[in-house]
Amino acid sequence: MESLTTVWRKPWGYNHGVMVARRFFESVSLHRLQQRELVPGERDVPVELEFRPEPEQEMLLARLWRYVEPEGDEPGFYSVAAITRDPPPEVAAAGHDRCVIPIKPENLDAWLDPQPGRLADMERILADPIDAYYEHELVAKDAA
Repeated sequence: MESLTTVWRKPWGYNHGVMVARRFFESVSLHRLQQRELVPGERDVPVELEFRPEPEQEMLLARLWRYVEPEGDEPGFYSVAAITRDPPPEVAAAGHDRCVIPIKPENLDAWLDPQPGRLADMERILADPIDAYYEHELVAKDAA
């Protein structure tokens, strides 16, 4: 959310979207997942976690998008970012320092019809995400 008025200031209040998801994945450090410090000489080992909301539900994950104009021989492209917040306690305990923001279904129409003069309304939507507890599990690496 800190980037809404810096990096994402141009689409904020103009180009809002959502992604519908039943789960999300995050990479965390193994030692943070285990709630411990690295021991001397130990390397940071990243692991992937799958988070699912409880109760189970489709999440409307808040997004901003923008179009980056072509430059020289490079083509233009669309860029999309999830809006994140400080994590709820269970996500923080799993070792991650951010969490996506699933907006409430009743706020979907307002979120998708943003107006720069209503940024406070948009901030209220982000400050009032769905009520869920995020279960997590370690994603198994494919043996290849």
